[in-house]
Amino acid sequence: MSNAKENNTYQEAMPTAITDAATGSRHAAATDAATASGHAAAPYGEETRKALENFPLPYHHTNLNLIRAMILVKLAAAKAYQRVLPEKAELYGRIARACTGLLADLREEWFPTCALQGGAGTSAHMNVNEVLASLAGAHPLDDVNRGQSTNDVYPTALRVAAIFQLRKLSESAARLQQALQEKEHEFDGVKKLGRTELMDAVPITLGEEFGAYAQAVARDRWRLYKAEERLRQTNMGGTAVGAGNNADRKYQVLVIEELKELTGIGLARAEYPMDITQNQDVFVEVSGLVKAMAANLMKIAGDFRLMNSGPHGGIGEIKLKALQAGSTIMPGKVNPVIPEMVMQAGMKVIANDSAISMAAAHGEFELNAFLPLIADCLLESLELLTETADIFREKCVCCLEARENRCKELLEQSYAFAAEYTPYLGYDTVSRVINEHQGNVKEIREILESLTEESK
Repeated sequence: MSNAKENNTYQEAMPTAITDAATGSRHAAATDAATASGHAAAPYGEETRKALENFPLPYHHTNLNLIRAMILVKLAAAKAYQRVLPEKAELYGRIARACTGLLADLREEWFPTCALQGGAGTSAHMNVNEVLASLAGAHPLDDVNRGQSTNDVYPTALRVAAIFQLRKLSESAARLQQALQEKEHEFDGVKKLGRTELMDAVPITLGEEFGAYAQAVARDRWRLYKAEERLRQTNMGGTAVGAGNNADRKYQVLVIEELKELTGIGLARAEYPMDITQNQDVFVEVSGLVKAMAANLMKIAGDFRLMNSGPHGGIGEIKLKALQAGSTIMPGKVNPVIPEMVMQAGMKVIANDSAISMAAAHGEFELNAFLPLIADCLLESLELLTETADIFREKCVCCLEARENRCKELLEQSYAFAAEYTPYLGYDTVSRVINEHQGNVKEIREILESLTEESK
């Protein structure tokens, strides 16, 4: 995803009050301060430079949506301190304006730390502190980080970023569900062969098949919507271990109130902040729900590949939109590229879930040092699946067609109809007739019909 697109999508998720204020300033405070300080290109400090030296991995930078969420946390802290420390209101006003400017126009090059870093996220956090300090003419720790720790700022920011993206993923699931339901109605009269274990089963309609897909995605939508509740508790104000060391009691209350208002999220202080600092199982839980949606999308995409197979040597019951040439040697070949992309995205989400589970399990005592991996994998899964669901809907589900004649042909060539005679003739009799007249569907039907009339 491009940085410009990320900026737009994240601002859409933020409350109007923030985006309006941010747009109004258009980064004026940040730009002026950066120019004045002589650090317009990269206004970070020594700790960020150390991180670049220590973690020069060939891997992407810390997720920008996590950076934005950290800036929101810093904005909430600055606004809280304007109330707690009126004698320093001007200082924290500058910090707040720097935060607002960055939210309006985030400079990606200012936040270059590797997503995978030691220190439980300290490097990414210090990067934010240093940039804000440079822009606001403040001290990164004494001022920007007053009463805070990586151990409450980073997990709080991750929860905020995850909630914003969960909402977007839930909306994507809703749109996909609607598209599948529209196909359910469109294909309501298309009779076809059902299949179990890839073998002929009883007759169904193509509409019923799509209705079942829609139900699976509907469950995903509901699960993701409810998952937000699991992320609303925060240890913000708990500082290093959740005990609130070096944090003013009034600030501990106000910072969460401010963050709640800024984000529009119903955040609440955890009853036991040390638990939130120690244990990251909530991210395992949320990742598991995202994985469930990935599994459903993979299953649906896999079915589409099989139903589209052919068009002459396969099942060929549906026709996917031709999007690109499928071979460099076979003219006319067209591949089901969107379902294949969906399945690969699902595999990546499942792999990320495994990493999140391992990282959460390897925390020790009062902190989990592997929170950066959890953050990177969870946010990547949420963002990846959101885009995947939208592309799947737009380029595959909405434009696929039923091949009604092929559905009818395969149904008429099968023995699926025979199951309806078992209540009258018994399983063994129907099986015997099928085995004795293999290959002659018309004859099997006539014999079963005659035996049924005789049994009445």
